[in-house]
Amino acid sequence: MSAFKSDFLRVLDERGFIHQISDPEGLDALALKGPITGYVGYDATATSIHIGNLITVTMLYWLQETGHKAISLMGGGTSMVGDPSFRDDQRKLLTVEQIETNIESIKKVYGNILRYDGTNPAIMVNNADWLLKLNYVEFLRDVGRHFSVNRMLTFDSVKLRLDRDQSLSFLEFNYMIMQGYDFVELNRRYGTVLQMGGSDQWGNIINGVDLSHRVGGPQLYALTTPLLTKSSGEKMGKSASGAVWLNGDLFSPYDFWQYFRNTEDADVGRFLKIFTRLPLGEIARLAALGGSEINEAKKVLATEVTAIVHGREAAEAAAETARKTFEEGTLADSLPTIEVAKSELSESIGLLALLVKAGLAGSNGEARRHVQGGAVRLNDEPVADDRRIVGAADVTEDGVIKLSVGRKKHVLVRPA
Repeated sequence: MSAFKSDFLRVLDERGFIHQISDPEGLDALALKGPITGYVGYDATATSIHIGNLITVTMLYWLQETGHKAISLMGGGTSMVGDPSFRDDQRKLLTVEQIETNIESIKKVYGNILRYDGTNPAIMVNNADWLLKLNYVEFLRDVGRHFSVNRMLTFDSVKLRLDRDQSLSFLEFNYMIMQGYDFVELNRRYGTVLQMGGSDQWGNIINGVDLSHRVGGPQLYALTTPLLTKSSGEKMGKSASGAVWLNGDLFSPYDFWQYFRNTEDADVGRFLKIFTRLPLGEIARLAALGGSEINEAKKVLATEVTAIVHGREAAEAAAETARKTFEEGTLADSLPTIEVAKSELSESIGLLALLVKAGLAGSNGEARRHVQGGAVRLNDEPVADDRRIVGAADVTEDGVIKLSVGRKKHVLVRPA
């Protein structure tokens, strides 16, 4: 049973979201007293956020659901610098236009998870509104003087880069100052007292808490969630075709459903708590299923998470596609599809190259291992020859070529 008295922290604790809190008792008392305002920041370095970000967006959901104010902060300003945390090299610098395009694309996902209208609406804010208007010399005098370089060098996000003798640019070094300033600015504008993020953001968030003290501001709070790993120890968030994005144009609802359907048995209960909104009693029942019945729990997990991110209709369609494909063995039109030029097929293309093109393997070497391991099928027929050529003759009466790796990964290749 959770030791927290506020609904907000009790829910986060019971569902496994809490890694560190800067002042647990103080934050709990404040959240119990009345509504608080909290935020999570997201840099627009791509056209979509990924599965790791879903955890922090879900924390905002529970903040809003328990009667508090949720702010999703878009990093229109910080994205121009790029967070150096735990990276081996500097991020590619983006133009203002690229960042704005990314933000517009990312907004679509937030609208599916948080309520931005009605009672107690969440709000979306862009830090470009204040960061791009700063006077550099004034900012150095008013804010920069409160940051100790000695202390900044001790943060893991910086220390790891320097320990590897890899360059950390002065531009990147400013990132944590900008993030700390965001927290203070959001407090001034919206009364924000809580910043949440992944465990790798602890140092950056604490900078904002400290900065508020130093400039005579109110007590602010930091809360981070654990780095999510599978029971196998593997970091969550990667699939055979790359990152698990939340935008359907980068990672289809069907692939998203399959990603969660393939959850390891030991992770089902934990992922149901974190990623779904099901009551804890129902989650306990599903997690207790044994043997082959655990697969039903995995289907519930996959459908519920996909419904949150892509909508209930898309989730049900993905579940039905999987049922037809695996239980009936029929060809479902809603399987992930790629287009290949007819000219390519008429001249023939190597099976290994096609597997990579379809996202079923990350490289020719990986594709070859799949073939040699007996995992690859072409139009449901096993393929043992890794030098197999695929051509127009392989197109079925349905007008497609079906490529499969294992029992659960299928892609339709459609000549265009």
